[in-house]
Amino acid sequence: MAAPLDIGAYREGLLFLGTAGVIVPLFRRLRITPVIGFLAAGAILGPAGVGQYSGAYPWLQAITFSDVKTMATFAEFGVVFLLFVIGLELSFERLKRMRRLVFGFGALQVFISAFVIASACMLLGLSAPAAAIIGGALALSSTAIVMPVLSERKRLGTGAGRAIFAILLFQDLMVAPLLFMVGLLDQRFDAGMSANALVGLFYAIVPALAVVGALVAFGRLFLRPFFHQIALARSTEFFMAACLLVVIGAAVISAAAGLSMALGAFIAGLLLAETEYRREVEATIEPFKGLLLGLFFVSIGTGLDFSQVASNPQMTVGVAVVLVATKVLIVLAIARALNFSPLAAQETALLLGPGGEFAFVMLSAAIAVEAVPRVLGNQIMLAVTISMMAIPALAYAFGLLQRAQPELPQTHPELQPGADGVSDSGHVIVIGYGRVGSLVGEMLARHKVPFLAIDGDAPLVMRERANGVPVYWGEATHLELLRKSGLDEARAIVLTMDAPRAIEIIVAMVRRERSDITIVARARDAHHAMVLYGLGASDAIPETIEASLQLSEATLVDIGVPMGFVIASVHEKRDEFRKQLQPTGEAQAKRHQIRYATRMKEMRRIARESDDPA
Repeated sequence: MAAPLDIGAYREGLLFLGTAGVIVPLFRRLRITPVIGFLAAGAILGPAGVGQYSGAYPWLQAITFSDVKTMATFAEFGVVFLLFVIGLELSFERLKRMRRLVFGFGALQVFISAFVIASACMLLGLSAPAAAIIGGALALSSTAIVMPVLSERKRLGTGAGRAIFAILLFQDLMVAPLLFMVGLLDQRFDAGMSANALVGLFYAIVPALAVVGALVAFGRLFLRPFFHQIALARSTEFFMAACLLVVIGAAVISAAAGLSMALGAFIAGLLLAETEYRREVEATIEPFKGLLLGLFFVSIGTGLDFSQVASNPQMTVGVAVVLVATKVLIVLAIARALNFSPLAAQETALLLGPGGEFAFVMLSAAIAVEAVPRVLGNQIMLAVTISMMAIPALAYAFGLLQRAQPELPQTHPELQPGADGVSDSGHVIVIGYGRVGSLVGEMLARHKVPFLAIDGDAPLVMRERANGVPVYWGEATHLELLRKSGLDEARAIVLTMDAPRAIEIIVAMVRRERSDITIVARARDAHHAMVLYGLGASDAIPETIEASLQLSEATLVDIGVPMGFVIASVHEKRDEFRKQLQPTGEAQAKRHQIRYATRMKEMRRIARESDDPA
């Protein structure tokens, strides 16, 4: 007989999944970021919310989060997966191009903010060690909230988006030194310990740098061959397991070296960004990142005690307001001094003004070593939580500012479109890079049209990338892979695979996602072309008809018919077939007439030129 099931062990996991299932669809329908919903759910269902009444009403235990410590342990992986995905969107080359923003603007923001906040704390009577820790903690911003908010508002590719990302990256790099500072600046710190402290700092930094170097070296040597073998197996499950192994393994190794787990995951992402598996890895990790980030926000919300806010609102809300205002003014001044446009400076300042998740880590560590009084630390963490909840509202406020004033051109060189090595112009996505797809890619390249190719043949992808072709490995029937390949910004998508059913799936999926994109698809025959037109293809090219037309063209030209007339007649016949295959309807007929008239005009011009004796 099986042992009785302990339902309590699954309660909080089921409660979180149920919360996510309600919050995400509801808030997306209301066009509000789900971050607010997760934070509010954590606050309401946490120990300081409904949970405080579970003693009197035991049934409330079924709908409250009680094991906050265990939840926080898993929630940390939300930030880990977020930094991994951010690393995938970068590369060492792109990071090198952004070095002045990262180590220039980022350093100025962190150090000036920390100095100003620490100075204010000392003026209020705090000791120098406590003030330094609080200053460092509050100088950081929220990567976990700001980046998703920018992504939802499609602002990551803007000048302000690049600047915000660069500053957040520098802040993440500063987490390890700041945590080490907490261990040095506790109340037991003595001036006579300075020499030992320097020795301790040396022995802490050197192993950490060695581990980072080992991660980079190991990744460059083994990650591509490792994923190549996984791709040859063509197993979705094995590929997912490999992705999780790389993310969690790099994070754990980094934490063992005294660095943040997020930094190790970020390095792993940077290394994979240079491989042909980057897009598929990003699409595979996305669901885990979304769920774990939701858990992270819920865990942050559980720390929000409304009773503390109600008992001392001036202290809690006042600290949050002063913190945001101080950092906004500092970032705004730095951005304007660095020649940011007014709107870019305002957006950067507003989103970086609130506190961040690493403040909880620093302040918790400081309270544990008695470097910061527990009551004060808890009040500050509560104020940081309130400030983080204001981030979506601040993003909305920037939207109002954006509509109220004109967008001036960027003068800072690293904020120009394409300055980070990523083109903002529309591109073409080519699905399938065999004989047909490679020819399409060659013609696009000849006409200087940027394109990105996707293919599921790992050896082919490796061979083409060695020739400099931007082709990535992946399964194109996964919508998330197409999104990560820039479907939202693409000008057109070309389907060249010899897989009719897969082509039908992709055409229908892409047309639901975007009604305005051009979809050109390879069709097996006339019937298949009719199916593809019905699913939303802009053009469906039947192999049998196209082969017949090209044979006819070659025959007519070879027997002496003028080329211009031949080309015009072939295009006319092709349009007749297209008209027969496309669905009927006024809009469809009008589009056909316009296209037909334009092409015939062009063909007559070619015919005249080809028959010109000169």
